[in-house]
Amino acid sequence: MDKEIIKTIIADFHIRGIPDFIEREIKIPVNTGKIVTVIGPRRSGKTYSMYQIMSSIKDITDILYINFEDERLQLDSENLYTIVEAYFELYNQKAEEQIYFFFDEIQEVNGWEKFIRRIYDTISKNIFLTGSSAKMLHKEIATSLRGRTIDFVVLPLSFSEYLKFKQITFDIISTKGKAKILTLFKDYLQRSSFPETVNMPDLIIEKTLRTYFDVMLYRDIIERYQVTNVIVLKYLMKKLLMNTAKEYSIHKIFNELKSMGMRIGKDSLYNYVNYFEDAYILFQVQNFSESINNQTKKKVYTIDQGLSTILSFTLSKNIGRLLESVVFLELKRRYSQIFYYKDKGECDFIVKEKDKITQVFQVCVNLNNDNKKREFLGLTKAMERFSLREGTIFTLEQKGTEGDIKIVPVYEWLLKN
Repeated sequence: MDKEIIKTIIADFHIRGIPDFIEREIKIPVNTGKIVTVIGPRRSGKTYSMYQIMSSIKDITDILYINFEDERLQLDSENLYTIVEAYFELYNQKAEEQIYFFFDEIQEVNGWEKFIRRIYDTISKNIFLTGSSAKMLHKEIATSLRGRTIDFVVLPLSFSEYLKFKQITFDIISTKGKAKILTLFKDYLQRSSFPETVNMPDLIIEKTLRTYFDVMLYRDIIERYQVTNVIVLKYLMKKLLMNTAKEYSIHKIFNELKSMGMRIGKDSLYNYVNYFEDAYILFQVQNFSESINNQTKKKVYTIDQGLSTILSFTLSKNIGRLLESVVFLELKRRYSQIFYYKDKGECDFIVKEKDKITQVFQVCVNLNNDNKKREFLGLTKAMERFSLREGTIFTLEQKGTEGDIKIVPVYEWLLKN
C-alpha cells in the first residue's frame, strides 16, 4: 500500500473540514476510554454520527479519519499500521494520546481487530468504529477486544428527526398544528426514513431505495457470506420485507420454493434470515411464551417502511402494518428486549426490562365496533398475564382513556418522548 495515498486521504479530510450535518437524537460520548462502535444499516447516518462526534474536537488535525470503502485503499491485516505511520509523518509533533481515530466500515478489512487492539494498547484510547454488520464486529470484539468496547446503534430517522430534517417545528397542541403533523406523519408512514431520501421527489426516492436494496443484497449478504443461490436469497428478502409486521414460517416458504422448482434446505433459509438481521435489513421478534413450541414463532419487521412499500403496492395501502412497523422501530431505539404475546388473544408488543415485563402495547389504526373487542382482549390478557396495571393502544389519531387502557395517537407518543 502506497503510504503517500494514505497521507493524501488524511490531509484532504483536514483541509475539507467536517461536512455540515443535522444533529441526530443519539448522543455518543467522546472521551469514554472505550472503543466506541457505531453500527446500523447502510445509509442510516453512521458516518454523519461520527461527524457529530468530531465536531466537539477542537483541532481537526487531532482526528485520523479513514473510510475503508475508499477505492484508493488496498489494505490488509499486514499493512494496516501504515495508516498510523502516514499520520505521524504528517504530524510528527503530535502527542499519541491526543489523537482520535475514526474508522468507517472497518469490517471491510480482515484481521482489523488486532490492529485496533494495538492502537488501543499502545497509542490512544480514543477509537471510534462504524460497521453495517453487527455480528462481524461483535465476533472479533468478543475474542480480542472484550470489555474494551461500547456499542451504539444508528437506525434511520425517527419521526421527530424526520421533521427536523424537513426543518419543521412541530406543534401538537393547536388544532392547526395537529392537522399539519398528522399529514406529515402519514407521509412518514409510507415514505422512507433514510436520511438521504427525506427531501427527495417520490420518483427519485423509489430509484434510491431500489439501489439500497441491491447494495444490501449484493454487498452485505452475497459478497460477505459467499451466497451462491442468489435467486432464492432475493426471493426470501423481498418476501420478508413485503410481509413486515407479520408472522412468518420457514416451513411454508420452503414449500413455496419447492412448488416453484427451487431447491434449497431449510437450514440455508434460516441462515439467510439471520444474515438479513445481521445486516440490519430486518428484525425478528419472538413470541413470549413458556411453551417451547410457541417460542419458535416469530414476526418480522422492516428496517424502513419505504424499502418495503417499493416492493409491494398493496403494503403501501396497509396503514395498519406500516403503523405497527414504525412503533416497533421506535421501541427498538428505546429498549433492548421486545416481544409479542400470543395466547387467547394477541398483544403486538411487550417490553422486558431486566427480568420483568414492564410495558404492553397494542397498535390499531382506528378502533371501531368490528375490532375493538379483539384489540382490548389481546391487551388485557397481556396485562393480566404480566400483572400490569395499565396498557396502551396506539392509533393513527384517536385519543382517550377507557379504564386502565390509554388510547394514544402514535405521532404524539413519538414526539412527546
